[in-house]
Amino acid sequence: MAPNLLMPALVSPLVAFMVWRRVRRQFGRQPVRHGLMMVRVAILTVVAGLAWLAGLHDPRLLEGLAGGLLGGIALGLLGLRLTRFERSVDGRDLYLPNPWIGAAIAAVLVGRLAWRFLVLMPYAGATDSTMASTAPQLGNSPLTLLVVGLMIGYYVSYYLGLLVHHRRFARTLG
Repeated sequence: MAPNLLMPALVSPLVAFMVWRRVRRQFGRQPVRHGLMMVRVAILTVVAGLAWLAGLHDPRLLEGLAGGLLGGIALGLLGLRLTRFERSVDGRDLYLPNPWIGAAIAAVLVGRLAWRFLVLMPYAGATDSTMASTAPQLGNSPLTLLVVGLMIGYYVSYYLGLLVHHRRFARTLG
């Protein structure tokens, strides 16, 4: 296997597991967990910063990331408008997210990553050093960074908005 394809091959099962968990959380009532949401916002912000740093050598990558972040923020605000808050019988605060927005973002992300892996597969078994060295990088595409930015922008704006709206919801219920 080409050395520059080793890391994507090792990380792809982890990414698949994370996407599966994320899609599963888009359906049904979810408990409001302030600390966990803030940790997710911090992690996603760091990932966005690292993607921005990685894209400094190519302005097209930065444009893709910026476009995705803006689109994701817009979808996050739409998702907030479609989210409902409830209090369970045992007194826990819950929110009911719109399942279609988060699931669509996850499907677009999975589709884009699957496409990139299909593009990279001919290079995976390359024994010729020139072919292996010319293999494209996984994230070296403006469209890939647009999709990653879409996901990051959506979840950061959605979680921050959930925390703000939950505070209002808790005040109205006393």
